[in-house]
Amino acid sequence: MSKPATPSPPTLPRGERQNTPVGSPEFSAAEASLLERYFTNLDRPVFALRNLPEVVKGALFSRYSRTEKSLRRVLLDEFINEPDSGFDRLAGTPPADDDMVAVRRAEEFYERVLVGYGDDSVAELAGAHVAVEHTSTLAAKALEDSRIGISPLEKSTRYVRFDRRAADGRYLYYRGSELAHPDYEPAADALFETYSRLVEPATLAIRERFPQEAGETDRAWKSATRAKALDLLRGLLPAGTLTNLGLFGNGRAFEYLITKMAAHELTECQVLATSLHRELSLVIPAFVRRALDDRYGRPAAERMVRVRELVAKLSPSPLAGKGRGGGSEPSVRLVEFDPDAERKVVAAALFPHSDQPLEEGAGDPAAVLDALLADRANRRQRAPRALEHATYTFEIVANFGAYRDLHRHRMLTQDRQLLGTALGYDLPPGLSGLGLDADFARAVEAAADVHRRVERDLGPAPAQYIVPLAFHVRWYFRANLREVYHLCELRTTPQGHPDYRWVAQELFRCVSEVHPRLAAYARFVDLGPGDELERRQSERRIDEKLDALDRRVR
Repeated sequence: MSKPATPSPPTLPRGERQNTPVGSPEFSAAEASLLERYFTNLDRPVFALRNLPEVVKGALFSRYSRTEKSLRRVLLDEFINEPDSGFDRLAGTPPADDDMVAVRRAEEFYERVLVGYGDDSVAELAGAHVAVEHTSTLAAKALEDSRIGISPLEKSTRYVRFDRRAADGRYLYYRGSELAHPDYEPAADALFETYSRLVEPATLAIRERFPQEAGETDRAWKSATRAKALDLLRGLLPAGTLTNLGLFGNGRAFEYLITKMAAHELTECQVLATSLHRELSLVIPAFVRRALDDRYGRPAAERMVRVRELVAKLSPSPLAGKGRGGGSEPSVRLVEFDPDAERKVVAAALFPHSDQPLEEGAGDPAAVLDALLADRANRRQRAPRALEHATYTFEIVANFGAYRDLHRHRMLTQDRQLLGTALGYDLPPGLSGLGLDADFARAVEAAADVHRRVERDLGPAPAQYIVPLAFHVRWYFRANLREVYHLCELRTTPQGHPDYRWVAQELFRCVSEVHPRLAAYARFVDLGPGDELERRQSERRIDEKLDALDRRVR
């Protein structure tokens, strides 16, 4: 069989580098020599990882979400150049021949399988890690919207300050040519300036209110108080704020993600589709070849655009010209549930142990539910699959920051309306006690005025970039009870952000009202008021784990 030709990478689209910090190259020649073996490029914001063991990639992405460093800099500083990391033993010394030869051989094998059997599921046997840097929060949400086969991890607004400037002195937010509006950049700058100006006063005020306690390490106290300050101020960040994220996925999922991004209404996402396709073609080419081809990928993307435009025209309340409304309080509303859910859960639980058809399964609900769930000792002991037979539809209004946190849950169907300012915004209650609420309110209201003008002149989709995360958005969840257990037990822990914690508590209250017996076994949902200094206990537990590790090493 002849060797398949290696696909040539797509042409770099105009404007792709517009969000890359301006200045000298990030790495010296010596550093580049060390790094080039592990990344598909060293000078573009989208790149894939290669020649790294899974344990290194997992640790690398974990660290990546809590630092403002680039992924390549993290690998260099904290793995390659860190003597205690054991990187040389894990990754080994580079061989004489780059092991991309082995990758090409594997690609040839998978290509033969794909041609011979035509089964798309074969593409789930190959995966890749990709880093996407200097992309907007809006585009990050589009990337993370793929629920199956893609695992994302994004830079945290709780642990990382977002007021770092580029080499040219500008704040890091999206500046695409489609946002050529005289008010956009001044408004975004004003939001960042307010955020930057308030971080230190907020941190100092919180430390005065929550002084270091006996036995608490300096590290834990400073981390908890800084996280509290950044939590209070994250609502000032516009949706165009640049972030970094890591993606791990299989070839089938990446193929669909690229096609879907190519059809997106945001130009930035269309550029990302081309960038992802180019980089993934260097590491798993057989599995993303169709993503943008003329036979499958591009027609699929064009159809997505066509369907979106047709359905939008049929909407009884189109977005254009809506402007600002009177606001809407945060809310969680149970739109739909199945009154027969308990019987269906019991029947599904009994089914694998019976010779009866599913609809004929019957048993004592109390006894069956007790057997299924009564002995769960912690939230990591997952609820069984039978709970997926109870489904609920919720409509939620909350700030975009809370949506950003809750959006990543997978065992549910969700969609949102465009981010705007008509539903009002949240003023974090903790700011008033610090005397910073007036500055916060002035900044977000000024941004709302600019949003109205940008929406009028450029349209509702690009206008989203200037909307601060404090503003409300409306979205829906359609979730089964198993995911309700997982989401609510995870997102109501006392260390969680108060905004998403409240949403999770309300979701659970809604389920408890209609199905009290089914909800009763979710014992690890915390409906209490939460900790005032949310991260304090968690940081103490981190210290305990670090001490235990140190003792083990000694």
